[in-house]
Amino acid sequence: MGPEPQKVLDYHGDNAIFMVWNFKPGIAVKDSFQRVCALVINLNNSAGNRFPDSGASCVMGIGHDAWLRLELPTPLPEELENFAPVIGEKHTAVSTKGDLHFHIRGTGKSLCYDMASAIAEVLSPVATSVEEVHGFRYWDGRSILGFVDGTENPQGKDRAYFGLIGDNDPAYRGGSYLFVQKYIHNLAAFKALTVEEQEKVFGRYKWDDVEMPDDIKPANSHIALSNVGDDLKIIRDNMPFGNMSTNEMGTYFIAYASTFTTVKKMLDNMFIGLPPGNYDRLLDFSTAKTGTLFFVPSATFLDNVASGLPALETGGANAEDKTGKLPGDGSLNIGSLKK
Repeated sequence: MGPEPQKVLDYHGDNAIFMVWNFKPGIAVKDSFQRVCALVINLNNSAGNRFPDSGASCVMGIGHDAWLRLELPTPLPEELENFAPVIGEKHTAVSTKGDLHFHIRGTGKSLCYDMASAIAEVLSPVATSVEEVHGFRYWDGRSILGFVDGTENPQGKDRAYFGLIGDNDPAYRGGSYLFVQKYIHNLAAFKALTVEEQEKVFGRYKWDDVEMPDDIKPANSHIALSNVGDDLKIIRDNMPFGNMSTNEMGTYFIAYASTFTTVKKMLDNMFIGLPPGNYDRLLDFSTAKTGTLFFVPSATFLDNVASGLPALETGGANAEDKTGKLPGDGSLNIGSLKK
């Protein structure tokens, strides 16, 4: 059997917490990383056992510089690198630093909150939280702009095909590339458009979520430029977030893919344009504030690190010892008042 993937293929629930952490300079971080690997395994096992209908899960991604600092296996995953900004004539997909990314999701907020709290307890001594976004499901899966998000997501067995690495990089089979951006929307400007004009921005009808015919859909619509072909898909787990009082309403864009090349092609089309200059009109109302590439290794990889074994050792390892506890005492009584 191949490596067991992390919970990349899960369908997102009604709530999510996205966290980006950067390691502090000049201190040892390997022990804490080993503990957090054990913790992620434990959090998922505990949620599945105690709350099987919660849809709760935690996925961890690792940035390029953190991979090197942690002395994880070489050669690295083939497309893991520091994301380079995509600069168009008018809009830029910025690049921001990130060492570890956590994607926590579930139907309820409580378990998501406890998972995030447990992660912060382990990482706070050695890392700084540089991003924490609390996402929520808006009506029938719409973005805060009012259009359904993720309609073209692969379903069923196609999710593994498009979301997980296979024979294209055998050493990292079961892993996934993770790309994230935090967008802030100019809601006032977008709402000032008529519904018909809003639909032209997206290339999709607002109320019934039907894509416009090709002879009507504008060439600079979001759908026209972000869809790069039925054989090049990604798993989007986007969630809206926001603060009404500060007017910071946005979308946390999160994509899992078997190859980053697919995501890069989408970004080039959106920000540079196809042809150049024909950029995604949605960017006139949505500004990318972050942009970071991570690699999500398999759960087997995390299990091996937690157990002190070579990360890419095949067959995996059981991270529990004879006492039933994970290394670093990963059993944290999540969801209880006991500390």
